[in-house]
Amino acid sequence: MKVMRQLAEVRAAQARMTLARHDVGEPAAALLARGRAWPLTTVGLAAGAGVALGSLDVHPLRVPGLTSLVGGGLAEVLAQGAHLLAEVAAAGVAAHAAVDAAAATEPTPPTTEGASTP
Repeated sequence: MKVMRQLAEVRAAQARMTLARHDVGEPAAALLARGRAWPLTTVGLAAGAGVALGSLDVHPLRVPGLTSLVGGGLAEVLAQGAHLLAEVAAAGVAAHAAVDAAAATEPTPPTTEGASTP
């Protein structure tokens, strides 16, 4: 029955991967949407990071221990950070939209320009 137990473990791992993909998909989609909204900023940040890392002669796989960190859990931390960043950005956008909507629906007081006062 060892095969049945291994099959159950594989199915459980597949289910965890499906949930992890879904959890990472939301912030990734938000980051892609921001990239589409601000393409020059995205390219500028990527170019700046590349120039900075290139001038320091830093390659991710040349840093000792970084490969094991990426494989061991840093990817999960980065995914959570991206998720948090996307939530904060979405909250900011929602707040600005609410302020704009409230300003648009407020009735404007009548102006008294040109009216004579007795």
